[in-house]
Amino acid sequence: MAGNEVKELELDEDTQKDKYLTFLLGAEVYGIEIKFVTEIIGRQAITEVPDLAEYVKGIINLRGKIIPVIDVRLRFKKPLVEYNDRTCIIVVDIKNVAVGLIVDTVAEVLTIAEQDIVPPPQIQNGGSQRFTKAIGRVGNDVKLLLDCDRLLGDEEMADLETPVG
Repeated sequence: MAGNEVKELELDEDTQKDKYLTFLLGAEVYGIEIKFVTEIIGRQAITEVPDLAEYVKGIINLRGKIIPVIDVRLRFKKPLVEYNDRTCIIVVDIKNVAVGLIVDTVAEVLTIAEQDIVPPPQIQNGGSQRFTKAIGRVGNDVKLLLDCDRLLGDEEMADLETPVG
């Protein structure tokens, strides 16, 4: 029985290989490795929590689980835009903590082969550059592939892991 479970896990890992969920912030397209994505949900009522970073909008109650929510625009020091019916929350698992990422809109799931992924250019003071793990080439377009582990620093993760209430 255990052998079958291992094979299923390997198969699942293999089906997620090279797959990225892409989303938009304005005109820029970003991608997150699909293995980090738990689900995509519509906008939810967000409860503000004092003393958190500006980009941490608060928490949501998702089927009884309390999840911190960050606005990716604010995290990347982009201007805040009013949320609309295309705005959604991508729930990701970062270091075993569920975190909601507010994005302008989700685009699609893409397969980007390893040979089409290159390191990001070294740009000084590049704002969201430190969150970019790689650049994915898709035809004539480029997708900024995010490093989920860097979206939140260790101190911020510790703040978010602390039970609220």
